[in-house]
Amino acid sequence: MSPTRTLTRIKGATKLPTRYNPIPGYKAGDAVALFMGNEPAFMFTWLALAKLGSPVALLNHNIRTKSLLHCFNCCNAKVLIAAAGLPKAALINQNRLLIALAILSSNGVTASDVIYVNLPLYHTAGFMIGFIGSIETGSTIVLKRKFSASQFWDDCRKNNVTVVQYIGEVMRYLCSTPKDHKVKLAIGNGVRAEIWREFLSRFGNIEVREFYASTEGNVGFVNYAGKVGAIGRVNFFHKKLFPYTLIRYDTERDEPIRDANGLCVESLKGETGLLVSKITDIAPFVGYAQNEEQTERKRLRNVLKKGDLYFNSGDLMRIDKDNFIYFQDRVGDTFRWKGENVATTEVSDILTISDCLKEANVYGVQVPGHEGRIGMAAVTVKEGSHFDGSQIYNHVVSYLPSYARPRFMRIQNAMEVTGTFKQMKMKLVEESFNPGCIQDPLHILDDHKKSYMPLTAEIYSCIISGNIKL
Repeated sequence: MSPTRTLTRIKGATKLPTRYNPIPGYKAGDAVALFMGNEPAFMFTWLALAKLGSPVALLNHNIRTKSLLHCFNCCNAKVLIAAAGLPKAALINQNRLLIALAILSSNGVTASDVIYVNLPLYHTAGFMIGFIGSIETGSTIVLKRKFSASQFWDDCRKNNVTVVQYIGEVMRYLCSTPKDHKVKLAIGNGVRAEIWREFLSRFGNIEVREFYASTEGNVGFVNYAGKVGAIGRVNFFHKKLFPYTLIRYDTERDEPIRDANGLCVESLKGETGLLVSKITDIAPFVGYAQNEEQTERKRLRNVLKKGDLYFNSGDLMRIDKDNFIYFQDRVGDTFRWKGENVATTEVSDILTISDCLKEANVYGVQVPGHEGRIGMAAVTVKEGSHFDGSQIYNHVVSYLPSYARPRFMRIQNAMEVTGTFKQMKMKLVEESFNPGCIQDPLHILDDHKKSYMPLTAEIYSCIISGNIKL
């Protein structure tokens, strides 16, 4: 069992740097980069630096070489304390921290609760909600160095955990593990509707609180009602404090649709639109460290009236007739094929309710001689099953319009995810559907044979040469 540390011991530990100042060249208030994994020393060091008035940059401890150097340069740190396209360093001020503190307490978490923190502390959710949020509520923290599906529920039982955090694909991994525990609340973001339903079916006594937020964003939502699939609900008072709206977005041109007056066009109920939130004193957008170009890209001007200024979330959402808000896709992930927009998360959800597929990561790939991008899916097969091309074909034809059906399937042994359990797309997009470069089995949708058939080098050559039109 790992050692237990009380607040008194932690208070003593955080005094050491203030007394002895063992870091050459460092003085109170200097920016510091923290390059550590999930360990008590991470927490002690951050608390000590906070007492000294030093802003701290939390670096992904998995990154190396160029990416690490980039992150270190962005944050203007004088000191690096170590025991990962290049990332953008989002600035977080004390006001943002205070807002994040309310998430746990507003969901009924108290000092009697035990919170299992297994997300990376360099990530906003693990740090601001799991760590700092627990300080605000006075809750006990069980800190895990790294997420482990096989050890998750054992840890929860041994430590009488009552609150767990999730992000991305974490929930999926937990559905196939034992369910004897004392957990009453799961809070996080990024769970898909079908996994949410499966989780509730297996662990019906756990309340799921799905929320939406981004590190740099100026608006967030929490689904207090527990509506499966939703990230929150439109609330009059919340919208007054944090004005936001959904606007129509042209995914092909990668820009908002504007009217004859040059203003953005608000989306209708039930229509997918880009989430934008007004930049105000209460809801500021601080921007990215040492990157004014990226900061300016996130500012959207002349949205509803001339001269206004909004934050561009980069997220496509939909509001239903009951005012529940649903995340649809990232702007860069949605692609256009045959003149229609294809939402990757929607297609992924459809694929994973088939009989044989466990996971699906959907993305668009370019094909010579064709406009837009065509759908492709990297999938994993359920244990004890095999990839059934005919069954999958019938499934996608039954549930998806022709333009949204993945034309190519890539069968993987395991789905690659990031350090924060989000599916990786960039590498898959770059590798496309070339059987000469990909070792995984590839299949192509064949409407004549009504099945997904093996994609051979000969078929690939015919597609590239234009002899086969898709």
